[in-house]
Amino acid sequence: MASSFKELFSYKSFCIFWCVRFLGISAYQILTVAVAWQLYDITSSALDLGLFGLFQFLPALIFALPAGQAVDRYNRVHIVTLCLIGQAGVGACLYLTTAQDFISRDIIFLMALFLGLTRSFQMPAQQSLTPSLVPRKILQNAVAFSSTGMHTAIIVGPAIGGFLYFLGPDVVYLICTALIFSSVVLTFFIMYQHKKVTTKMRVNELFAGINFIWRNKTLLGAISLDLFAVLLGGATALLPIYAKDILNVGPEGLGILRAAPALGALICALFIAQWPMKTKVGKKLFSAVGVFGISMLVFGISTSFILSVVALVIAGAADSFSVVIRMTLIQLETPDTMRGRVSSVNAIFIGASNELGEFESGATAELFGPVGSIVLGSIGTILVVLFWAKIFPNLLNREKL
Repeated sequence: MASSFKELFSYKSFCIFWCVRFLGISAYQILTVAVAWQLYDITSSALDLGLFGLFQFLPALIFALPAGQAVDRYNRVHIVTLCLIGQAGVGACLYLTTAQDFISRDIIFLMALFLGLTRSFQMPAQQSLTPSLVPRKILQNAVAFSSTGMHTAIIVGPAIGGFLYFLGPDVVYLICTALIFSSVVLTFFIMYQHKKVTTKMRVNELFAGINFIWRNKTLLGAISLDLFAVLLGGATALLPIYAKDILNVGPEGLGILRAAPALGALICALFIAQWPMKTKVGKKLFSAVGVFGISMLVFGISTSFILSVVALVIAGAADSFSVVIRMTLIQLETPDTMRGRVSSVNAIFIGASNELGEFESGATAELFGPVGSIVLGSIGTILVVLFWAKIFPNLLNREKL
């Protein structure tokens, strides 16, 4: 692992970019934990927890294709910088409205919309940057190392957010704003060779990413597998309910539950960085998603806090394993001139699986209760794995990345 990381550390812009993502993701995780607990305190509604995810997803769906074209035409670092500035504005607004006791359900949903707008441009820009900062030969290591940073942030962020909530949500939002501002400053030190595009924008270019993925059945299978697996099996939106009403562990317990999947993901990413996948990547991908579904089924029926945490750790490790395979496939099989548009389509799928998945969880929890929602979703994930293995045999039998 040391030799792999040492080579990555020699690329300064990649290291700075890693720090930018770590601070930004940490702040986002801290913020979402605080917002989720505050929103549930205000409304006591599972549906509202799901709507918070839906309002983040809608801008991503609307602006994803224009965002992809922008990422392929303009400086990707500048796009990331502007998005982070917008997120700092969200944190500041939440701080001011909470400190002035003006916060409401509608304000939170409005902030979710703006947060979704910034992330619709940020995600494809970030995904497209990594291959421009490191050589192709160490891209899998770079993806795995980036994953370690992302998941470390997802561990640290919710834990900090849960414990800091005792000081008040306004304090949490102020800290988030400071962290995001720090990441903005660091973006000015990222250097990469931006290839200026002089041709005029064309409407048909908006759909180039969709067409590329549709023609590449390996990418289509990998991205859609993740979409439906996480869309059905995810449980992030319902964690406040589990923490407060089922496991009785309070906001600090919520922070631990939010951090648990990232702990498993971090362990997995470190493992992959040391021992990159070389053979049977297709079967490993499907196995990982299957393990994710089984782990979430265990979490759904558990009434033990320890068992719930263990199940989430395993689910996070399995999800990370599939993410590294999927992201490496996307970067290796996509030409640089198309990476923004392809990454934007991937961002739609990620948003659909995460934010739209939160809405799905909240809506089904209103009908079947939180336990019924997660159990049914987990069974659905397992069925998706079996069905996708039949309709995407080339992906299942893929030997190497």
